[in-house]
Amino acid sequence: MTSPEAAERQLCGLVNGLSHQIGEHLRARAVKLGLTAPQATALRELSGPMTMGELAERMSCEPSNATFVVDKLENQGLIERRPHPTDRRARHLVLTTKGKALRADLLELLAQESPLAGLSTAEQNTLQQLLDRAITKR
Repeated sequence: MTSPEAAERQLCGLVNGLSHQIGEHLRARAVKLGLTAPQATALRELSGPMTMGELAERMSCEPSNATFVVDKLENQGLIERRPHPTDRRARHLVLTTKGKALRADLLELLAQESPLAGLSTAEQNTLQQLLDRAITKR
């Protein structure tokens, strides 16, 4: 029987390994589209208008890092900063038509040979629920 400490160590190793595989998968697909991994992550996460803080949280990075990435994407004509509808101090990040098309291409590439492809939809949903629970437990 495995001790709780050994089981936790093994689980952490598996989660870390999966994270590494997902990161490598993202980087390989990003390069095909002329993007860096952080730019691809931002495009993947920008599913609708959101603030810089919201995007940074979804990217799991500091807002200053997200700002740097967004600046690059804005210079490429993929993202626009627009006035926030309810907060005059905030700006909404919105994909341009070009950005939407590139995001669609990215999502299609990311779905190909995904590290999670070996799991059924039900298994992916279960994994998501378990990871959500582990993360929000803190």
